[in-house]
Order: sequence, then C-alpha cells, then structure tokens
Amino acid sequence: MCGRFVDPNLRGTELDFSELKIDPIPRRFNVKPTDPALILTAGPQKALWARWGLIPSWFKGSDPREWKATTFNARIEEAKDKPTYGAAWRRGRCLIPVGGFYEWSGPKAHRQPYFFASPGNEANLYFAGLISVWNDMSTCTIMTRAANAAMSGLHHRMPVVLDPSEREAWMSGSMDTNLGASAVLHNHPVRRFRAADDGPELIERE
Repeated sequence: MCGRFVDPNLRGTELDFSELKIDPIPRRFNVKPTDPALILTAGPQKALWARWGLIPSWFKGSDPREWKATTFNARIEEAKDKPTYGAAWRRGRCLIPVGGFYEWSGPKAHRQPYFFASPGNEANLYFAGLISVWNDMSTCTIMTRAANAAMSGLHHRMPVVLDPSEREAWMSGSMDTNLGASAVLHNHPVRRFRAADDGPELIERE
C-alpha cells in the first residue's frame, strides 16, 4: 500500500507545470491522505492538484468529509469491477509523480518507517493513479499491486510504479494488471515521525 509520500522534485523536469498557479511549488515530505496531490492527466497531459482519496462522481454528499470509505489506494487487479472506481478506470487515468514514499514494518508499538525511492538517475517515481471529479473537486487514488522482490520483505502490497513505456500504456487505457511488476526501488530506514512533521530530514537515513 502507500499511505505517505514525498512531493516530486521538479528541478530539471521535462514536464510542464505552468498550469499550476503556484510558483514556486512548495515541496512536502509527508503528504497524507486527503492532502492535495500533484497529478498528471491524460490527453493532452496537464498538471493539477487533486485531493488524495478518490470520491466517485455519483456520491450525493455535499462535503468530502461525508465520504467515509478508505479510497487513497485501489487494487489494480480489482478496480475495474468496483463501483467506486469503475468510471475512473475507464476514463480517469492519471500519473502521480513522487519523490519517494514511506512504508512501515515491524510490531505495532515499534513500527520502523522506511523510505523508498528510485535507485537510478531519475529523480521521481511515477505511480499509476485514477482521477474522479466530484462536485467540481478533483480527487485521486494511487493504484497498488502485490509486492515484488523490491518490497515484499517489508509489506505484501506496493504502489504501481511505472517505467516510461508503462506510463504511456497506463495513460492509454491499458487493462494490464501486471504493470509495475518489474519496478526497482531503493530503500533505507528513517526515524519515526509524527503526522504533523515535515521537512527533508524525514527522508534521511536513520
């Protein structure tokens, strides 16, 4: 799964973020569900902010707090058949660029956080995501899959991390639920932190 992530590093990126009326974009190191997430939409590609935690367009509530389901992650192998995600699966593909993400492991009282990031030269990871517009609010979810060898030692699920060819396939509507199976990630332990904490020190090796 993925419950916390780091905003992408936009320095030197080839992506156009001029659509965002925020300059400079403040980088956060502890993005949580219901926070705004930077996403990239398909055809033509543009960047926008979306509430992390998908709310389907058919929901009749008037306040996002009325939506009680946990929808910040969606299983790629199940999403197309779920009423909550079906429409977004067909028409709401997006990418969610991140600088890395956190996962916890160990006994509940002493859970150790780990930071996962790209092991290579690429500054960011790109998650497969879905977007849904509800009451004029863009909302999103991060797709997850069974963990591969890069993460299975710490958790049985992982975000769907896409390589360049997989990004194009996902945004074009691919039905392949095995995307992200070959993702390569680096991880290291970091100090335990609170929900309100932020800053680059959160990703420093413990």
